[in-house]
Amino acid sequence: MMDKNKIRVRFAPSPTGFLHIGGLRTALYNYLFAKKNNGVFVLRIEDTDRSRYVEGAVENLLNTLQWCGLEYDEGPVRGGPYGPYIQSERLSIYRENVQSLLDKQKAYYCFCTQERINNLRIEQEKKNLQTKYDKHCLNLSWTEIQNNLKNKIPYVVRLNIEQNQKVIVNDFIRGSVEFDTNLLDDQVLIKTDGYPTYHLANVVDDHLMNITHVIRGEEWLPSTPKHVLLYKAFEWELPVFAHLPLLLNPDRSKLSKRQGDVAVEDYREKGYLKEALINFVALLGWNPGTEEEFFYLDDLVRKFSLEAVNKSGAIFNIDKLNWLSFEHLRKKSDTEVLKMLRQILEKSEFSSEKYSDEYLLGVIEAMRPRVTFVKDFIDKSPYFFKFPISYDKDVVKKRWKDYIPQQLEVLIQELKKLENPQKIDYENVLKKTAEILSSSSGLSGKEIKNDLIHAVRLSLTGVGGGPGLYDIMYLLGKDETIKRIEYAIKNIGKD
Repeated sequence: MMDKNKIRVRFAPSPTGFLHIGGLRTALYNYLFAKKNNGVFVLRIEDTDRSRYVEGAVENLLNTLQWCGLEYDEGPVRGGPYGPYIQSERLSIYRENVQSLLDKQKAYYCFCTQERINNLRIEQEKKNLQTKYDKHCLNLSWTEIQNNLKNKIPYVVRLNIEQNQKVIVNDFIRGSVEFDTNLLDDQVLIKTDGYPTYHLANVVDDHLMNITHVIRGEEWLPSTPKHVLLYKAFEWELPVFAHLPLLLNPDRSKLSKRQGDVAVEDYREKGYLKEALINFVALLGWNPGTEEEFFYLDDLVRKFSLEAVNKSGAIFNIDKLNWLSFEHLRKKSDTEVLKMLRQILEKSEFSSEKYSDEYLLGVIEAMRPRVTFVKDFIDKSPYFFKFPISYDKDVVKKRWKDYIPQQLEVLIQELKKLENPQKIDYENVLKKTAEILSSSSGLSGKEIKNDLIHAVRLSLTGVGGGPGLYDIMYLLGKDETIKRIEYAIKNIGKD
């Protein structure tokens, strides 16, 4: 027996490709609302538009939701008391319910050809009229209908919408929104292929699955009066509707593929942490009423409320996402980051190399303040994993002076004297080398040490910036440090 007071929400995507960021936000808000209220989060696959169906999209969707940590309570694979949860497996249910509307004359068969529909639209446009079906088939006799069905003439089933009526949608976020039925078409409920339209299947499933709150994107608001009329035609109780604000680009245009990545998988591939992406998406239309912006999923469950969702469009700010990615990565333990770094190394050109935990943890410590993504440990400091064979030309021009090779030869000799050096030993040996060179050149030790620091960094890394030089020298070790400096002496400035 279902608890009538129990909140039940659903995320009902179509398997048409990858999961859009807007879809993730819808799923997240439904998930948060359900968990906050001890309710049920249902996943339903709306695959009745077979022309847009993409093979593998359902599996990808399930994988993406799992990666994000949004575990559904009922749905495909997991099951539940109101299945099946894939609409193409529920066709008999839709036909049965449409038949009840036909019997009550709330719906009717339409045998009009596509050619007639197109011509009707053209004529209406010429007269600047609302383009919609003219109810031509509503007046067919019972005998005409039976003969057409018997002769297998293609048909659709349409909802019979009364004219000159007002439909009031009481939206949880937007308040009362009024629609005029004179502007609504007699929507198709069953298509010629026998499949239900989105509108019919959506309403039937929400009712039969006891969905109490329909939380979805603003783009579905114009369809809502059609859904309200369907609920009334079936004589069913309405759920609570809540339409989330549009997601916008910084120029306030609708978020679209033309202006950047919109699929969750794109951001996952780029290395964004799931915690950062969920945190960011939660703030696209909702805020806790404080200055706080850093949240984990459990925090969001405790703090989320539909009352705090905004009406106005939410700007997709990639800089904020990057900041959140940096902050979430910064708060992860070295052990967690080490595990993720090893996973990335296994997929990289360095997959055959063997790195000790101690070495990689040293890289992590040195680079943490400089990375936004785990892959940055490799991308921003490849010199920790491979020998630099090229050097930044601007840095060479600025830092590699004529006398540098001779100074580095002296440094190499001092480095060779070290035994099991620690980080402080590398700093001391540079200082000592500068003092030796100062006594014979007349230049100050400070000036020489500064030249050496830049020249050694360039030799070891190929670039002019990065973590502390002594961290780099200590991680690479004495032998590798000497080998790279010797290579640089032979090759820098030779081309």
